[in-house]
Amino acid sequence: MKDTHVEAGKAIQQQTGKTFHLATRLLPERVRHPTYVLYGFFRICDEVVDDAVDVPPEEQAKRLESLRNQALGSKPPDDPVLEAFNDLRESHGIADEEVAVFIDAMAADIEKSRYENYEELEEYMRGSAAAVGQMMTSVMNPTNPDRARPHATALGEAFQLTNFLRDVREDIEDRDRIYLPRTTRERHGVTDEQIGRLEFTDGFAAVMHDELRRAEALYREGVAGIQYLPEDCQFAVLLAAVLYAEYHRVIRAQGYDVLSREPSFGTTRKLVLLAKTRWHWRKTGDPETVFRAVSPVGTPEHRGSDVERRDTLPTR
Repeated sequence: MKDTHVEAGKAIQQQTGKTFHLATRLLPERVRHPTYVLYGFFRICDEVVDDAVDVPPEEQAKRLESLRNQALGSKPPDDPVLEAFNDLRESHGIADEEVAVFIDAMAADIEKSRYENYEELEEYMRGSAAAVGQMMTSVMNPTNPDRARPHATALGEAFQLTNFLRDVREDIEDRDRIYLPRTTRERHGVTDEQIGRLEFTDGFAAVMHDELRRAEALYREGVAGIQYLPEDCQFAVLLAAVLYAEYHRVIRAQGYDVLSREPSFGTTRKLVLLAKTRWHWRKTGDPETVFRAVSPVGTPEHRGSDVERRDTLPTR
C-alpha cells in the first residue's frame, strides 16, 4: 500500500473513530496500516447512508453498488482508500463474501429502521459487525484462524451493540432509526413514539439494562478469543474492548438515560484505562483476567450467571 493511501485511512479514523484510533496505534505496523485502510473503507460505505441528507434512497443504493464493485475489483476505484482496500483484499485473502455482506448491511439501512427481535438485529450485524471482525482477523493472520474467528464475530457484535446503546438519541433524531429490538421494548412497555419523544421511563431503563447485559455476554465471549491472535496484536485488541466497554459504565452512571445526553468520556479517562490495562497485562498476560479487572463488564454485580442470562434475556 502507498503511504498516501494509509494516511487517507488514518485521517478518517482520527476524525471519526477516536476510541478505536488509540487502540489501533498500538498494533504492529504490519497490522496498523491495513487497519487504517479497513476503517477508511468502512466509514466511506457507512457515510453513504448515515450522512445522506436529502439524497434519494435510489441514489444511495446506486452509490453503494458502485462501492461494492470497486471494493471487489470489478470497477476501477475512484478514491485512494478504495484503491488501497482492493490491494489489501487481495494481499490478505479477505473473502469476497465478507465484503458483500458488509455492503448489504449498509444497504439495509436505506430502507430498514426498526428490528422486531434480536434475531433480525443479529442478521444485520452479520454484515455491519461480524464481517468487520472477520476482515480484521484476516489482516492479523493468526496461526489458527478457525479458533479465532468465532470470537472475532462476538467481539465485533459487542462493539456494534455498544454503539447502538450509546447512540439511541442520535439514531432516532438524525436518522429515525431504533436498533433496540421491539420484543425487548414491548416486554418493558416502551414504544417507538416514546423514544421519538426522547421520553425516559423506568421501562426504557429496563430495556437498556437487558441489552447491556446481552452485549456484555458477547464481550466476554470475544475477549476469550484474544489468546488466539498473534501476540503482538493481543494487547491492542484487548484495549479496544476495555475502552468500548467503558461506555457501559457511563451509561449505568447516567441511570441508563441515554435520551437526555449521549454517554461519553474524554482523553484523560482513556489514558487512565490504557495505563490500568497495561499494568494488569504486564502482571498477568491473560486477556480475560485483565478484562475482568479493568472493565465494568467483568465486575460481579454486572456479570450474572449463565443460567440467569438464559432465563431473563432473549437468546442469541
